[in-house]
Amino acid sequence: MPKRIYMLLVILTTIFACSKDNDTPPDTTTPISVSFEVIVSQQNTLRVTVNNTSTGISGLNSYWQFTKNGSVVQDEAGPEMHLYDASGEYLITLTVEAPDDDIQVSETVMVIGGDSMHPALKDATDKFSVGMAVQSNRMGGQHGEILVREFNNLTAEYEMKMNIMYPSQGNYDFTAADAIVNYGVANNMDIHGHTLIWHNATPDWVENFTGTDQEFEDMIEDYITTVVTRYAGVVRSWDVVNEAIEDGSNQLRNSVFRTRMGDDYISKCYQFARNADPDVLLFYNDYNITFDEGKQAAIFAIVDGLASQNLIDGVGAQMHIDIYFPSSSQIQSVVDGTVARGLKMHFAELDVRINPSNDISSLTEEREIAQQNKVREVVELYDAIPDANKFAITIWGMRDNETWLIDFWGQPDWPLLYNSNFEAKKAHSGFLEALNN
Repeated sequence: MPKRIYMLLVILTTIFACSKDNDTPPDTTTPISVSFEVIVSQQNTLRVTVNNTSTGISGLNSYWQFTKNGSVVQDEAGPEMHLYDASGEYLITLTVEAPDDDIQVSETVMVIGGDSMHPALKDATDKFSVGMAVQSNRMGGQHGEILVREFNNLTAEYEMKMNIMYPSQGNYDFTAADAIVNYGVANNMDIHGHTLIWHNATPDWVENFTGTDQEFEDMIEDYITTVVTRYAGVVRSWDVVNEAIEDGSNQLRNSVFRTRMGDDYISKCYQFARNADPDVLLFYNDYNITFDEGKQAAIFAIVDGLASQNLIDGVGAQMHIDIYFPSSSQIQSVVDGTVARGLKMHFAELDVRINPSNDISSLTEEREIAQQNKVREVVELYDAIPDANKFAITIWGMRDNETWLIDFWGQPDWPLLYNSNFEAKKAHSGFLEALNN
């Protein structure tokens, strides 16, 4: 469907802003012209972007209503996006509160939503959850509209880790975690807890714990019990231990947990979690396990030990991949190992880099199509897993400009399903294509 653009220059009225101070003569005037433009998205014709092009309104309050007598949305700097639920004619109103006796000026315009659109990601399958990594301050506005429409599973990107929830000894802070969990519950989403134990999210006071080894272990048990019990019956699943294997050696990382609790610290942590909530699903999560055969073997050895004690339900394979690598057969290897053990498979932390060699400075159509194809390949592979072993695919971030990868690699990339304007990319279509074949 071709893009339809409504460019609307609506001169509503001209008002002369003057001082309300009676001691100051109104010897200067500022004309106010109110106007805006509307663009209907090509990718999703029920998504509109509006831009306030008014002049002379600096310092004045302005707001949008996207339906007749609809809720008020504060106008912020730059374009605003709104997603309608169904096709139809909609009345968009921009109101500017002009000076002198709170004069309000407004005008309306008719916008017709598209005749068709892609289904939401979460509606494309009932066999597994479609998840999104979130931050507590990115669940409202345009983020929130997409979250509620497209996803049915949430993972805290970093705010349900030990350094955030347990910043000092004896003092828990669940502010951000509660916000994410409550948002998920309110919007009928599953919550995947990430992660209880991770060497890179350990508070300094834990790293420098001054008590005995037994006191350290008791403290960890108290922490896991407190957190898991708090969200029992609400959080569907937890990554208990994250990234326990050292790159290269494929041995256990020499973390403070290992040095203070022993080589069996992992099984101890899983037992603490199982005791706290016998019904919650427990996962082990790690990266590079599709193509690194040695690391994959080491991880499955950990998993086998946990399974022998009925302490694990699934494996999370982090899908930080690119358009070239890993291959489908490499991804299939970790799926086969997980399914053979009767465990659930989580394609966790999915993002697909298109600029791994740093050879482009802007997103090209060729690379975007390659990303679309890679996403389709990954989702097709996941959808072929036996239903009993399916769990979720989790996208690691919403917009390209918000990805962790830019800071990590120090170069531009566009690895996610939405661009910086909240518009669905070809990768979004690739996800759906895999489930609609």
